[in-house]
Amino acid sequence: MPSFLMDVAPLRQSPAYRRLWIGNSLSAVGTQMTLIAVSLEVYALTQSSFHVGLLGAFTLVPLIITGLYGGAIADTHDRRKVALYSALALWVITGALALQAWLQVGSVWVLYGLMALHSAAAGINQPTRGAIIPSIVRRDLLPAANSLNMVTFGVAQMVGPLLGGLLVAQFGYQWTYSLDAITFTAAVWSVFRLPALPAAEQVARRGLSSVIDGLRYLKTQPNISMTFLIDMAAMILAAPRALLPAIGAVMIGGGETTVGILLASAACGALLAGLFSGTYSRINRQGVAVFISVCIWGVAISGLGVIVVLAAGQPSGPEAASGWLLPAMFFMLLAGIADSISSVFRTTILQVAAPDQMRGRLQGVFIVVVAGGPRVGEMLSGGAAGFLGEGLTLVVGGLCCVLVAVLLVRWRRGFLRYDSRHPEP
Repeated sequence: MPSFLMDVAPLRQSPAYRRLWIGNSLSAVGTQMTLIAVSLEVYALTQSSFHVGLLGAFTLVPLIITGLYGGAIADTHDRRKVALYSALALWVITGALALQAWLQVGSVWVLYGLMALHSAAAGINQPTRGAIIPSIVRRDLLPAANSLNMVTFGVAQMVGPLLGGLLVAQFGYQWTYSLDAITFTAAVWSVFRLPALPAAEQVARRGLSSVIDGLRYLKTQPNISMTFLIDMAAMILAAPRALLPAIGAVMIGGGETTVGILLASAACGALLAGLFSGTYSRINRQGVAVFISVCIWGVAISGLGVIVVLAAGQPSGPEAASGWLLPAMFFMLLAGIADSISSVFRTTILQVAAPDQMRGRLQGVFIVVVAGGPRVGEMLSGGAAGFLGEGLTLVVGGLCCVLVAVLLVRWRRGFLRYDSRHPEP
């Protein structure tokens, strides 16, 4: 196999990781199916986009709370048990979603409540799984393992919503949720087969004190903290998602179809970055890789903004949409590639440079940043668009992302010297 193609060595050499990856892959597609199905069901019940948007608040707040606390739980308890119990909770909640659909409860508040519980359980499960990977995969194979995870993410983002929409249209919400519950059994099984992973002996404090200790530790580690700061610069200053509906409906044309194509282009970029990730394990200057990736993300978002500015004021319609859509797809594809590569190396730095007794808490912070950063960015870009317009907001935001990334690495110069062979937190 050519050396630039995806490195599958972690799947060959670690049976535990192989089972975990297979379980995650199946459950990730099912989760994306459920997310789109819940959004469609909320809209069907309320006929309100506001209520669909409110679903985000009900899922984000529990994820932030349990993401921080869940990481502390992962550092102070057997990680296999934490991952297993939280996976069982997710499985039960998914079953409850299917049950309410079969019983035709028809209550948007039941959906809000179940999705809040689902998000809370995910806030414990996700950082725990992230902290487990360095325990079952060799250090030199971590970039390859994280790339494989990004392939799963890309496929789920592309296939899950499409399957969810088709299943709801053809078979209804009942079978869509039920299929997710069935596929999630693979994730539960993969965690059940893990060996015991007891807490490190050095962890003496639990509960809220443990969370605070993790945040204090992060403050003193320049390279690890930089992985969060530079990602926040990208997600807050150059977040395009909130502007895509207006771009699709008014500027490029094509409406919801165009929005779906642009989002799929970004997911396709993540998939391509994973498929051609064979060289990642040979990249030692991982801080440089993160910096370059974030800059490319900013340039890609600015490029999308230029397309939107050029398209603004032009006649809309199928012909106009096809003319502007291809370059817009290119920049979203490029953004997806850059975001995926940045995520692989940021995750690897976090897993390698952090001591084992801190990995759960730092993975919890990682989940919060990944989930919360784009939401803040969407609010910022949505507000700025009211003054600057969607296209100029993207152009300025992308350039500001690059500028802030440059300022950050000038402030923390050691980040560009980070070498995976001699990791310094």
